[in-house]
Amino acid sequence: MARKGSQFAGVSVAITTPFQGDLVDYNLLKKQVEFQIEAGVQCLCPVGTTGESPTLSHDEHERVISAVIETVAGRAKVMPGTGSNSTREALKLTRWAAKEGADGALVVAPYYNKPTQEGFYQHFKALAEDAGIPICVYNIPGRTGKNVDPETIARLAELEQIQLVKEATGSLDQASQILELTDLTLLSGDDSLTLPLMAIGGEGVISVVSNIVPGDMLSLVRAAAAGDFAEAQKMHFKLFTLCRELLGLSTNPIPIKVAMKMLGRDSGELRLPMTPLCENGEKRLREVLTAYGLL
Repeated sequence: MARKGSQFAGVSVAITTPFQGDLVDYNLLKKQVEFQIEAGVQCLCPVGTTGESPTLSHDEHERVISAVIETVAGRAKVMPGTGSNSTREALKLTRWAAKEGADGALVVAPYYNKPTQEGFYQHFKALAEDAGIPICVYNIPGRTGKNVDPETIARLAELEQIQLVKEATGSLDQASQILELTDLTLLSGDDSLTLPLMAIGGEGVISVVSNIVPGDMLSLVRAAAAGDFAEAQKMHFKLFTLCRELLGLSTNPIPIKVAMKMLGRDSGELRLPMTPLCENGEKRLREVLTAYGLL
């Protein structure tokens, strides 16, 4: 069946935010955007978890959104992170994204304050009725502390602007329930689960590994979308170890920033409380990148 949000099917990239000292490096950010556009990704997702949004000021958050939209210039979709554990702040960021011309908003479930299911519903409802652009519900209980239940997502799916789910629970059962109960487009929030989720009806991924190998993730997603699961499985296993280590060696986005530094694509700088990868982690990451053929 046709699903709401299918215009975002394919590969979206959760891009990093490059720093030089205390400042966002907007020149390097633009180069990273061009790298993704040249690869042919469908959508860019700045200022999410991978973009270190929790340590950006509100002014920086808004400026990064604007810079990415301006650089993309309609050549791909842009779905920036605009979530917050304050509905008022999430509304402000989502309105900014809409005003600047974003195609959608990636909205993480409110974190730390652990709303009830009714609280989740009212939070996303307020955004959906106000923003005027499609909303992707980003459900990642490992970071937020609480799951948005499938029944709540089914209620949200009745709202016009709730169109997608970034599924990062790690549960194929939950993903199956969402796809059974709703007409929302489901995107994987874990690179290594992209193929399993597409096998049950997901339509793509919001990817971390695509910061460095967008072409390979595109090959996987295109093969799965075309029903060529032999080729998709081949790409899955090619990518698997790289995906696992980028999210397993340390907290995201520490490993991906180190990898980009090793590849000459980023300074590798992080903002506290993110700290550098340990020596053993760097050694392992270099081994993985070398085995993949990137170094």
